[in-house]
Amino acid sequence: MEQASVISRPQNLDDVMALTEPDRRALDQLISTRLHSEVVLVNQIAKHIIHSGGKRLRPLVHLLSARALGYHGTGHIQLACVIEFIHTATLLHDDVVDQSSRRRGQPTAHELWGNAPSVLVGDFLYSRSFQLMVELEIPEVMAILADTTNTIAAGEVLQLMQMGNVELSIEDYFRIISDKTACLFRASAELGAVIAKAHQPDLQPHQAMMQRFGLLLGQCFQITDDVLDYQADDQALGKNIGDDLAEGKVTLPLILALQQGNETQKTLLTETIRHADTSKLSQVCEILSDLGTLEQAITRAKELADRAHVCLEKLPGSVHKDALIVLLEHSLHRDR
Repeated sequence: MEQASVISRPQNLDDVMALTEPDRRALDQLISTRLHSEVVLVNQIAKHIIHSGGKRLRPLVHLLSARALGYHGTGHIQLACVIEFIHTATLLHDDVVDQSSRRRGQPTAHELWGNAPSVLVGDFLYSRSFQLMVELEIPEVMAILADTTNTIAAGEVLQLMQMGNVELSIEDYFRIISDKTACLFRASAELGAVIAKAHQPDLQPHQAMMQRFGLLLGQCFQITDDVLDYQADDQALGKNIGDDLAEGKVTLPLILALQQGNETQKTLLTETIRHADTSKLSQVCEILSDLGTLEQAITRAKELADRAHVCLEKLPGSVHKDALIVLLEHSLHRDR
């Protein structure tokens, strides 16, 4: 696999993209090839969401993790494709469940084609991802990804059960984001170690460390996303501000506000959450600002990022390790 020539440590996301350009180009080619179906509608919907401008952060975590552990083959490209297909399938299903109208600044698939086609194309992507992973003939890869997809599905159900629950605890919130979001980050990083150790068995000790890194990165990413839902610009975020509130999702800023607010604030938050009343969004944002719970949530995310950084300390020095650190910082400080 062709490698990019990078002289100095990556400083920002653009540097990371330049470093990984050969691998990402190979990934794009594989996605285009394996996305194809004889059914026209499958092609239309899958291409709509796959090529809608996402940064492909999860595949990027995998590509960098494999390279940081000295992997020089091409199997990581196929695994990155599997990860992207699984993630895309979850987005298609999520948008139907949440009835979201925008994703990455564009109309969601179910808005354009309807619920049933979106769900079925999500199923197509899931099945395609399992075809790809079977081709690699690495049992550990199949076990990790089978467990991961099962955990994601369970996390979706758990989140659905907790919609509008103003008594949701911080512990249960972390369980939801760990199952629904962070577990795919965890698998992405861990599989970098798995595919690398197939050629270098002495890398076994790094696997648990990379698994932990991915989990913490994913938790950090989701908390930041939950904060952005109450403070980012609609166009920058690529979705409607207040979507979480409209769906009845009780996220960390709201949990902290319900714990710390006065009786008037708690009453307004409780009624707004239970009725998913976005007409009071400005008042909710004002309460979160007054109580400082958005900043408190970001502080929690920073603590997770610091712990994730520690997980990388025993990796050998390389530009790919440096790029993982940049991704970690990006997840914490992003604006979309």
